[in-house]
Amino acid sequence: MKITRINSLLQETPVGKKVVVAGWLRTRRDSSNFSFLEVNDGSCLSNLQIIADDGLDNYESKIKKLTTGCSIKVEGELKESPAKGQSVEILAERIDIVGWADPDLYPLQKKRHSFEFLREISHLRPRTNALGGVARVRSRLSYAVHEYFKKKDFFQIHTPVITTSDCEGAGEMFRVVTEPELAGTSEENKSFFGRNAGLTVSGQLQAEVYAQALGSVYTFGPTFRAENSNTSRHLAEFWMLEPEMAFCDLNCNMDLAEEMLKYLLSDVLEHCQEDMELFNRFIEKGLVNKLQHVIDNEFVRISYTEAVEQLQKSSQKFEFPVSWGVDLQSEHERYLTETVYKLPLIVTDYPASIKPFYMRVNDDGTTVAAMDILVAGIGEIVGGSQREERYDVLLGRMQQSGIDEEEYQWYLDLRRYGTTPHSGFGLGFERLVQFVTGMHNIREVIPFPRTPGFAPC
Repeated sequence: MKITRINSLLQETPVGKKVVVAGWLRTRRDSSNFSFLEVNDGSCLSNLQIIADDGLDNYESKIKKLTTGCSIKVEGELKESPAKGQSVEILAERIDIVGWADPDLYPLQKKRHSFEFLREISHLRPRTNALGGVARVRSRLSYAVHEYFKKKDFFQIHTPVITTSDCEGAGEMFRVVTEPELAGTSEENKSFFGRNAGLTVSGQLQAEVYAQALGSVYTFGPTFRAENSNTSRHLAEFWMLEPEMAFCDLNCNMDLAEEMLKYLLSDVLEHCQEDMELFNRFIEKGLVNKLQHVIDNEFVRISYTEAVEQLQKSSQKFEFPVSWGVDLQSEHERYLTETVYKLPLIVTDYPASIKPFYMRVNDDGTTVAAMDILVAGIGEIVGGSQREERYDVLLGRMQQSGIDEEEYQWYLDLRRYGTTPHSGFGLGFERLVQFVTGMHNIREVIPFPRTPGFAPC
């Protein structure tokens, strides 16, 4: 008989039907002649209660020895449950023990564990309610990303993980080398790719290639930054969603980013209600209302100059001083979204001196057509711009930034042959998951966090 997932069983399976479920034991309670087994298979937050009576062949020898963490397979009849908080339960006709878990060694017991402790056992932490819920929400958000862009007629492009282009120009790339290079053999001066290569910090430049051929594309995959940051908002390996659109200016870009965010939030509130209620109760009070508020209201749009003016006239004491020409810090971004506007904020037209070479220079010659979307609790969640489509201006920006134009002839070619106004943005996927779940530390929203000095599994 086919195994039925618990989430499907709770929604669709009629009472009286014979079913098979498989999962991991959360708790066991014994009565005089039967045991209550709480089983979870990871498909949803809810456990399923199994009634195991002493008539089962292995009741005394095995079932009464079951402990938290054991994996079991149960065959039985679905019954209406008289217990509070559950609609159905299974009267077991057969229970097979698939895998034992030594109670003296198994680190997860029926109590709350700190997230710091769970990071030390990253191979077991998805078995907890909170981290299992994060995984399900993350999966749903990923699905909704592809669904949204499919509806908007975008094509997904798989950009390279190994690249020779430093998109941000900050030099924070992990260099890719081979064993002979490390060992100092005769191959030490001969890179595997014939030139220096690193792990990608962004798929944007390559996405632009396909946007100039297919119109609207997106890339969604892992990116890497060798930045020595140990904050609750930074990872060394993280996922980026990067749409790129030809014939699309900055306003078009902002409209798409706002619409997409609202779509993703609406989707997760509709399809992950049980997990979202868990986060709403135990992780961030009022989380669901906060997300609904974002969905229901238009984002505020102000220029960087207006943002600086707001910060300078405030009575708030900031750790980092505010002045025109300095990049906004997280404390500035959160103050604007949480105290001043109480809504997501799109900040535009940043100084050219603090933004990458590829952003389009505005008519004033000092700012670029950039935009960041800031949200409460996180700060920047989206960063994007209209790209510089003018060959001469782009070349000048590259020279000012000290970029070797010979290395980027292919990028300049996109401006030589049929150039178009085009734009795009990058969404830090983990920051989105962090915002949606209310998790305080970004390490809790990626399955296997990589940070300076920390790379489990």
